[in-house]
Amino acid sequence: MPQMTMVQALNLALDQSMESDDRVCLMGEDIGVNGGVFRVTQNLLKKYGENRVMDTPLAECSIIGTAVGMAMYGLKPVPEIQFSGFTMQAFDQIEQNMARMRNRSRGRYPISMVMRAPYGGGIRAVEHHSESREAYWAHTPGLKCVIPSGPRNARALLKAAIDDPDPVVFYEPKAVYRAFKEDVPDEPESMEIGKAKVAREGNDLTMIAWGAMMRPAAEAADDLADLHGIDVELIDLLSIKPMDTETIVNSVSKTGRCLIVQEAPQTCSVASEIIARLNEKAFEYLIAPIKRVSGYDIIFPYYQTEQHYLPDPDTVIEAAKDVMAWE
Repeated sequence: MPQMTMVQALNLALDQSMESDDRVCLMGEDIGVNGGVFRVTQNLLKKYGENRVMDTPLAECSIIGTAVGMAMYGLKPVPEIQFSGFTMQAFDQIEQNMARMRNRSRGRYPISMVMRAPYGGGIRAVEHHSESREAYWAHTPGLKCVIPSGPRNARALLKAAIDDPDPVVFYEPKAVYRAFKEDVPDEPESMEIGKAKVAREGNDLTMIAWGAMMRPAAEAADDLADLHGIDVELIDLLSIKPMDTETIVNSVSKTGRCLIVQEAPQTCSVASEIIARLNEKAFEYLIAPIKRVSGYDIIFPYYQTEQHYLPDPDTVIEAAKDVMAWE
């Protein structure tokens, strides 16, 4: 079983999906000749040709609008938005057409398409390149939204998103693109959208994270166990919408305590939704108030200060100790 980075695993998922289904096609800025700004689509133009791997103008609204039209007539487009901050230029097409077409046509035109976009901070990028806007898509009816945390689940989630009959927003944490490698099987592998993964079992505290935040959360969980005797159950959310409420509730019902770690700003965030669901379905099991570690309610800072914005293991550890202090 070869070891791959997330970039390599995503490339493999695209390659295998295109090989097995000639309806799958790629489009986006610089994805063909250059293989994408992060090289996720490298060599796919050479293998599948310009009719299936299409370099587009710098026009996000047109990219998504064209993809919606292609999906209406039976293709399975996978458009790439070069950085997630530029989805705002396509917001009208995403919200008005991509998310609504199945409902508007009373099911005549299911939109089977995947909008890929690298998101999040940690690579010292410039403005509009580091935002975490997953709450936008979770709030938009008609869309699914998934976020992998490592190479293997990135490959499996992308395969599942391409096979899904509904439109999927596929956020790729670019801080993880080449951060580490994992074993990824050669044969195609998929996973169920809407299911979280218990990455580490524990009894004292439920910790929930997704995307790039799984790394500081996992490091904090190790230190909490080794240095403080706190047994953390770590959940990788993976699917923002639909959300696996059952796994979250079952864990918190067992531990009685919960800490959520997200990169996005705090107000009206995915963490807020998790807290609401736990209050509705696991309130009687809670020993302590649920706590959030998140980015701040500010514009994502320039690269000189971005590490002060992003949650780190020390911040997570202190928050976990606060939750555990409640009796």
